[in-house]
Amino acid sequence: MIWPRIISTGEIKRLLFAAALVLVHLFAYAHTNQNEGAYPALIPMPQSVKWKQGFFDLSRCKGIVIKGDLTKETAYLQNEWKQSKIVLPVLQKYAAASDIIILELIPAVTGANEEAYHLTVNKNSIRLRAHTAHGIFNGIQTMLQLAANKKSVQGCEIHDHPAYRWRGYMVDVGRNFQSVQQLKQQVDVMARYKLTIFHFHVTEDIAWRLQIKQYPQLTAPEAMERNKGKFYSIAEMKELIAYCRDRHITLVPEIDVPGHSKAFTRAMGMDMQSEKGTAIVKNIFEEICTTYDIPYLHIGADEVRITNPLFIPAITDIIKKHNKQVVAWAPGGNYDETIIRQLWKEEGDKELTQHNIRYIDSKFLYISDFDPLNSVVTIFNRQLGGKPKGDSGLLGAEFCLWNDRAVSDETDLISKNPAYPAMLAFSERSWRGNGYPGVQFFIGNDDEQRAKDFKAFETRLLVHKEKYFPQLPFVYVKQSNFKWKLFGSFENNGDLDASFWPENKKVNLADSNANVLATGGTIWLRHTHWPTVSAWLSSPKENTTWYAYTRFWSNSDSSIQMWIDLKDLSRSGADATPPAGEWDYMHSKVWINNNPVLPPVWKYPGRASGKLSEPMADETFYYRPPFTVTTKKGWNEILLKLPMSTFDPLLDWQVPPKWMFTIVPVRKGSGINLEADDIVFEPGK
Repeated sequence: MIWPRIISTGEIKRLLFAAALVLVHLFAYAHTNQNEGAYPALIPMPQSVKWKQGFFDLSRCKGIVIKGDLTKETAYLQNEWKQSKIVLPVLQKYAAASDIIILELIPAVTGANEEAYHLTVNKNSIRLRAHTAHGIFNGIQTMLQLAANKKSVQGCEIHDHPAYRWRGYMVDVGRNFQSVQQLKQQVDVMARYKLTIFHFHVTEDIAWRLQIKQYPQLTAPEAMERNKGKFYSIAEMKELIAYCRDRHITLVPEIDVPGHSKAFTRAMGMDMQSEKGTAIVKNIFEEICTTYDIPYLHIGADEVRITNPLFIPAITDIIKKHNKQVVAWAPGGNYDETIIRQLWKEEGDKELTQHNIRYIDSKFLYISDFDPLNSVVTIFNRQLGGKPKGDSGLLGAEFCLWNDRAVSDETDLISKNPAYPAMLAFSERSWRGNGYPGVQFFIGNDDEQRAKDFKAFETRLLVHKEKYFPQLPFVYVKQSNFKWKLFGSFENNGDLDASFWPENKKVNLADSNANVLATGGTIWLRHTHWPTVSAWLSSPKENTTWYAYTRFWSNSDSSIQMWIDLKDLSRSGADATPPAGEWDYMHSKVWINNNPVLPPVWKYPGRASGKLSEPMADETFYYRPPFTVTTKKGWNEILLKLPMSTFDPLLDWQVPPKWMFTIVPVRKGSGINLEADDIVFEPGK
């Protein structure tokens, strides 16, 4: 028989104290990682991660050991951690491989990915090895994310490399000027998420924004239609190129010729494709090629009638003479097979049938046409270039910020477009590769693998939003917990006000069988570019009405804030503002607990299309105050009526009907951004 040991009072106190310490430690760890799961949230997720128990304690680190020419990369790492008051000197001599960080260049191997890296973290050391300085820089970004609490680095072993080498972001500063400071902010974020190309679209119909010494009239205020007199000097351009290069990003300037060139015509008094115009353009490209140390030069060359078939060959010959590679939009001008094509719509694929054509995918990657919630969804789902990874033809992809419409302030370009959420989704997909064929504007059913993958990514995305973007516009909130029932379709015969049984207050919609079960804060029934772009309805029909229903529980009578919208206006198109007293042009309706939710009193109701010179004011949910919605104790029901007439443009080609809605309960998050409220939409069985 075993007798229990009698524990003294002193031992009991010691055990309780020890248990208290464990609880404090666990609470602190859970608080630090409350949204991350057991390990730090990495974006992009490496190709191979093996987690280890334990951490490398940065407070005990003696410094950094460099093996190879990694001066810039080491300085970058020192500066990043210096901001967290972690000072890490470079060690000229060291006795043992303990309490140190080792950055090491190793001999190149034939066929190895030049951006690959191998990172090992244990409690004694961090060792980062790569064949190139770029690989080391990539590993540093992962290392910084592993230091989630800024005090220690999670133990792991990572083997990593990108699926595509061209991972780009384009900004159009021809239409709307951006300060060098704001451009650098975006480049910094690109670097942290391992993007490699900064495509700088500097000339447009609106304005020519790059200084040309020979022709100062190009950047004269009178030649510009917006941001008059705002342009980039030669010194500023060189500064931006160097700033990108220090972060292993290649700046690719775009001088758009011969199309999108009205600013040139105003300044020079002639068409580019004329004999005199062509001579001037050749001089311009000669100056650019001899002034800037850049490997690529983009010539645009789309959306224009080629009247001089010798124009593009003459320009590209100059660029190639200076050992620079030419990039151009496709479909576009008359190109030879050496020119890299940047695909902007499906017709560009036809040009790839020629031998050895290299290309970049930007089809359906214009975030100025995306609503903020589904921008993340569709980019995450994409199989870029229709291939799981790059090859000798497919260099990679690029997402683009075309804000054709004028803005009130340069920060609107970031806050009224989902720039940073899209950038993180693009980083994940362009680094990891794979994805799903086609273009999907919806999360998918819960049992689909892509829906499960998206939900896991969304969790990591929201961790990054909270940690790294508290003071930068980040227009995305959790939406994978919002479930809807869609009822339809009901033939309305063109009568948008026709009512159907879901509007009957006696019907229990929670117990009614849905035609479609949908997930998300923004739901597209049919995308504008259907069937190329798919949404929740597999076979949408004109002159039909659908209803969307959900409910949520409240423990008391109260009020909450909500994003509510029935249309997302494009910032690159000239969408018309909804009429006064309407959510959209389809007479869509919203009810919460049977009470109608009226649309805002629009600042510019019914503003006609074509007003690209007039900045947006309150047209969509993410740049106007949320609605205050009264809730009751118990179940609260939301019902939307979503009629549709024709799929043809309503007013002109730039105003297509958008069959969609957004309903999201929100609250103030940390910093300047909103986050989704802790409410679950559960529409019933």
